[in-house]
Amino acid sequence: MLDQFYPASDDAKLWFTRSGPQGDPLLLCNGGPGCSDYLGPVAMLIDDALDAIRFEQRGCGHSECKGPYTVDTALSDLEDLRKHLGIDRWRVAGHSWGADLALAYALHFPEQTTQVLCISGGRIHNDRQWHQVYSRRRDEEGELIPPADFPYNNEVNSRMNQSWKDFCKRPDLLSRIAELQVPVHYLLAGEDIRPNWPLLQVAALLPQGSYEIVQGAQHSIWLTHATQFRAALRRALHLSEAKHECEGF
Repeated sequence: MLDQFYPASDDAKLWFTRSGPQGDPLLLCNGGPGCSDYLGPVAMLIDDALDAIRFEQRGCGHSECKGPYTVDTALSDLEDLRKHLGIDRWRVAGHSWGADLALAYALHFPEQTTQVLCISGGRIHNDRQWHQVYSRRRDEEGELIPPADFPYNNEVNSRMNQSWKDFCKRPDLLSRIAELQVPVHYLLAGEDIRPNWPLLQVAALLPQGSYEIVQGAQHSIWLTHATQFRAALRRALHLSEAKHECEGF
């Protein structure tokens, strides 16, 4: 089902789509911030068993460009989507910045979250040295980037990144992570140009945190290690082997 929209609390029209059987919903949050959805290939790996829901944040892709572009607004938008779909509780997953958002959602709405899956993301930090390493590796090594149907929104990226820095400074943030009673699994890329140490720290802090590293993989793991990613993804979500093959990656 394509080109569906739901009304956020301030009447912003935001895009979503879903595939797979209804009954066990999983929300997929793409990275950025400022990117349109690119997680269709990931949804295809699990929508034989799960109701895979994808959306585009305000200002991105099909969704309306209507601020404010803040973490709190993004979390409210996700909760509005859950209510719009009539879902009581769901799994929340994300890639890169989308994993950060998924973790933040679970912290704010733990009663509505049954599981969190963080793919190459889910950090809580604002570390200058981390960013220096990432910038150097990006310039020297580069990386494969998933194709997207819409251009990158620089305004969303700038404002959301600043909002995330402010979010990371909240005095009760680490204590809330240490008290979160929701299973959180990290699926990490061994050759990510973004250092993994902040993700491993959060995984260790979470009461039900765990992780798996796909050795040799880049940030968008499915682009470089499709078979390993598919297997690790389904293990993380406690799914049996898919009936269809992983093709077209």
